[in-house]
Amino acid sequence: MHALIRWTNRAVMALACAFMLLMMAHITTDVAVRFFFDGRLIGTLEIVSYYYMVVIVFLSLGYVELRGEHIRVDLFAKMLPQAVQLGLHVLACALGLIFFGMLFWQSAQDAIGATRRAEEAMSNFTFYIWPARWALPLGFAGIWLAVLSNLLKSVALRRAL
Repeated sequence: MHALIRWTNRAVMALACAFMLLMMAHITTDVAVRFFFDGRLIGTLEIVSYYYMVVIVFLSLGYVELRGEHIRVDLFAKMLPQAVQLGLHVLACALGLIFFGMLFWQSAQDAIGATRRAEEAMSNFTFYIWPARWALPLGFAGIWLAVLSNLLKSVALRRAL
């Protein structure tokens, strides 16, 4: 199960990296068009703000959690006995599963509603933002799976990660 969760989060992270490369190419092209041709690409700000940034941030959550790279404040916890550290880690993972499960559920409901309404942003042109809404539940599902994987791994090893 750990391998499947790791593979899934890596695949989603690869998708986030592809969006980052696409964003870099889009912005570079926009700057080049402005500099060399005194023109502009219509919608660059909207696409970067509503699509690229959202996808990059949310799709990378699970991968970062699997690597243990989220911000942690464990100054005092490291001084506690191993059994207490494990208990705190299990508690934190359980709370994380509840929290990210609720975020997944609510963001999925919001994405479904946005899709039904064909949600769009106010712009000079028709700019649909409902597809970007699906990055949130996908990202929250990824981090939920990563927390579950870390919880199971720490229980199997009998130590906090």
